[in-house]
Amino acid sequence: MSLSRRDVLRTGALAVGSRALPMLAMEDIAAPYRTPYKYPQLLLGPTRTAEDFDERSVDDPIVFRADGQFYMLYVGFDGTGYQTGLASSVDLLHWKREGLVGPRDPLSKYTKYNLAISSILRDKALHGSGEAIKLGGEYLAAWNAYPSAGYEEGAAVIGLARSRDLRHWVLSEPILRPEDGAAWERGGLYRPDLLLAEHRGQRTYYLYYNAKTEPLPKSEGGGWHEQTGVASSTDLQHWTRSPLNPILRNGQRGTATYPAQNPLRQTNPAVPDARDSRFASNPFVVTYQGRYAMFYFGFGYERPGRACEMLAVGNDPFHFRKVNEVLIDTGAPGSIDETFAHKPSVIFYEGALYHFYCAVSGKYPNEVRGVAVARSKPWG
Repeated sequence: MSLSRRDVLRTGALAVGSRALPMLAMEDIAAPYRTPYKYPQLLLGPTRTAEDFDERSVDDPIVFRADGQFYMLYVGFDGTGYQTGLASSVDLLHWKREGLVGPRDPLSKYTKYNLAISSILRDKALHGSGEAIKLGGEYLAAWNAYPSAGYEEGAAVIGLARSRDLRHWVLSEPILRPEDGAAWERGGLYRPDLLLAEHRGQRTYYLYYNAKTEPLPKSEGGGWHEQTGVASSTDLQHWTRSPLNPILRNGQRGTATYPAQNPLRQTNPAVPDARDSRFASNPFVVTYQGRYAMFYFGFGYERPGRACEMLAVGNDPFHFRKVNEVLIDTGAPGSIDETFAHKPSVIFYEGALYHFYCAVSGKYPNEVRGVAVARSKPWG
């Protein structure tokens, strides 16, 4: 029996990691990106209504502005697979469901069971408007889809999508496939993140994404691990994976987390487990004062596993150094994010940075998975 990504987060099945990148020093580099004030309630949760596309869970929020208000693309799960919904808001706290905008297509090779429209091209300046960008009168998004029924089952691909009204999307053929990549991504591709920026005088589209390895040997604990890479394009037709990939690697794996039969378990001296030793996933990249910042979530090997929101920064779109702190951690027992706090999306509004994420409480199969938010200013 194969394990899904959700199973891994739940059970903590082991896989190999690599050393963390150097952290920045001599500066409080995380200050502009911190959002320590959590809102205590879910903003959007599962409907619990039979036949709704988001009956069982709500996941992976992507927040932006368009037409004078805020919108959120999000993923719903109905027991068969992912589909994509749209919600709207005027204040980032109260959200109205607009309905299913990315349905599965039973006739499609790629979206027969799943479709996650997981990114939209928008202003990604940290303190910018977050306005969605139109190209030729159309919004541009990126999608990923898993080929099998279930929660993230199979090796997913990534493609683009266009829409004039945010509700009807036309999908491209895949632009990134796992089999065309290196070993770190051949197990499948996860959430894409679009960024339009000028680098070295060239207007370029960047598509950040995380991916997983194929199953690892039992001597390493089985399962897989996830890291983050980037592809770029100047015309949205031809995409080139960076030779630096993965640009965000796993942190160091704790000695005690290796299987007993693995000699590395006896390494002396012992080393602790990094919070992103297993997954360094779901990138969301912004720009700020000439720098690039990648929000991402980490998940380690140490049990019990608790996914958390983390940060890496860099001076160009390809080189990121991790900041040695957790931006948003799991909450106290009984809170909406007691189990996981992960999958970032940020936007600035009325002098405050809002950090949306997927909050999980309880234990599978009775967990509650929905959208939460934290911000840089206290709640009044």
